[in-house]
Amino acid sequence: MCGITGFVTDDSNSHNIMSRMLEVLHHRGPDNQAIYQHRRTTLGHLRLSIIDLSTGDQPVFNENKNLCIIYNGELYNYRELQQELEKKGHVFATKSDTEVILHGYEEFGPEILKMLNGIFAFAIYDHQEEALFIARDHFGIKPLHYYYDGQRFIFASEIKAIIQHPKVPRELNPDSLHQQLNLRYNQSSETLVKNIFRLPPAHYLRFQKNQLIIEHYWSMTEARPNKFSEEENIERIHHYIKQAVRRQLISDVPVGVYLSGGMDSSTIVQKMSELEVPEINTFTLGFNEPTDEFSDASVIAKHFKTNHRSHALSLNPLADLRQTIWHAEEPKINLLQGYNMSAFVSKHVKVVLGGLGGDEIFAGYDIHKFIYPTNRLHKNIPGWLKKLMRWKSDFIFKIQNDTGTLPLDEYRRGVQMLLAIGEIERYYLIIRNVWDFDHDNYQKIYQPAFIHRLSEKHQIVNSFLPLFEKVKESSPLDQVLFAEIHSKMVNDYLLVEDRMSMSHSVEERVPFLDLDLVNFAMTIPIEQKIKNNQTKYIFRKAMEAKLPPRITSKKKWGFTVNPYLQFKKDLKTEAEKRLNREFVEKQGIFNYEFLRKIMDHKPHPRMRWHYNFLWIVLGFAHWEELFLGESTIQNEP
Repeated sequence: MCGITGFVTDDSNSHNIMSRMLEVLHHRGPDNQAIYQHRRTTLGHLRLSIIDLSTGDQPVFNENKNLCIIYNGELYNYRELQQELEKKGHVFATKSDTEVILHGYEEFGPEILKMLNGIFAFAIYDHQEEALFIARDHFGIKPLHYYYDGQRFIFASEIKAIIQHPKVPRELNPDSLHQQLNLRYNQSSETLVKNIFRLPPAHYLRFQKNQLIIEHYWSMTEARPNKFSEEENIERIHHYIKQAVRRQLISDVPVGVYLSGGMDSSTIVQKMSELEVPEINTFTLGFNEPTDEFSDASVIAKHFKTNHRSHALSLNPLADLRQTIWHAEEPKINLLQGYNMSAFVSKHVKVVLGGLGGDEIFAGYDIHKFIYPTNRLHKNIPGWLKKLMRWKSDFIFKIQNDTGTLPLDEYRRGVQMLLAIGEIERYYLIIRNVWDFDHDNYQKIYQPAFIHRLSEKHQIVNSFLPLFEKVKESSPLDQVLFAEIHSKMVNDYLLVEDRMSMSHSVEERVPFLDLDLVNFAMTIPIEQKIKNNQTKYIFRKAMEAKLPPRITSKKKWGFTVNPYLQFKKDLKTEAEKRLNREFVEKQGIFNYEFLRKIMDHKPHPRMRWHYNFLWIVLGFAHWEELFLGESTIQNEP
């Protein structure tokens, strides 16, 4: 895994600028650094050596050196592709997957992207055309950001590298902050820094002669439920998961597993054992909270005789908040566990497999249990009743808001969720705690001047309607699964996994997002994924004979910090220290009285949303200083 960056400009001090950009990305590739320049184009690469340790440095060139590539990722089918390319006459100078992509592009052009199975973000430079071809993998597992002002084009694995260029303005994007406060991530291709964008997953970009073109090369289509029996689908589940794990064990360095004790990570360990991996290294993290899964992880470790290590976070984990914000580049609440886990794991291995994706493809989240019972109702509510229910929803918010009783907020959201039956997008977003359906919230949360800075497109539902519309013929729960894969999984979970693992130079791979496995899983009928409102029904049934019963029957906890307990640990203390009246009013975004009300209220388990909100506002205070200040390097923690 690596860090990549580059720009096309007329700046005279390009080498010095690139050195500065690579400096802030050092954590992504501490093993080697390279700067390559050709006319107006400058490329930078940082290497974390995983495959072909001796000859895999970059840029890598083709035979006549008219093309070169810088690359971040791992290609799991590169050996098969290399054999095919060699038959077509291509000569390889290295044993790396990087060179396979380069020769593949030389042979097939953009069509090579449809042949790749892996995680990647890369840039290919054509010396004759002075053109850049940049692409990102199917699910956006590897990051890629860009900036273009009509004169200079800049790209990088992370935003912090782009803003090192002295000509890039550092200005807040208000709409993105509004998304962050609602979703706890950004759903659009925009970022918190105005005019810096993310290249969407499954897209490529061409830049030539000051022309920027972005194209979609693959999309997940509306899957038709297959006709296989449960037993037949179970057989296929085992085949595709085992195939995915086998593929993702490719490495010239030791591989470990993030073992939570849940079904997904335990299944990865089971398949590694089935594949006769000689030594399985497993790692577990806890939070000093009741939901810690040390005992469940220990059951799996003993059952499969792994080399197991565990680690518990300190009682004041927010001591690491500034560092995690620096690496994540967004104010988020689910960073601390990954940051501390990668710090722990990095002492032992460079590569880990994680269980992310299993809940998305097999319907494993608690929110799916809220949607399943209403699955048939959503498409049978008449329009007049939808309008009446929406009016009642607005009225209930007004009543609760006027009382000012914070713990009642959670109950009110539950009622509003039920009143959204018939509008699956609204129903889903209320479950996900989106609050901008209730317009009076704006005055409660923001200062008036900030509200005027929001554009007409800021509402969250605008980002989700196209996703639900794309699979409108599917059941509501299938629509939600499709939307989650293209929203929260990509822009929240995968972002966190990449940034927090790479913060300590660890490469994380996600077998459950193997392309073949995902394509198959999306055809499993929803009635087999959830039965009697039990999540992951068919996956649990598939693993009953492979895992201890304690694991296949356990309730899902999630690898996250409890915000209520965190408030009692150090969230309140840190918020009071940082978010004082003078700071908040000078910042000009948030309503200090609302923040103060949360901090002064007696701790209550029904105030999870408020504590999450406070956490993001606190994180944003750090983010603003780190990314909108004069020098990111000076402000680095």
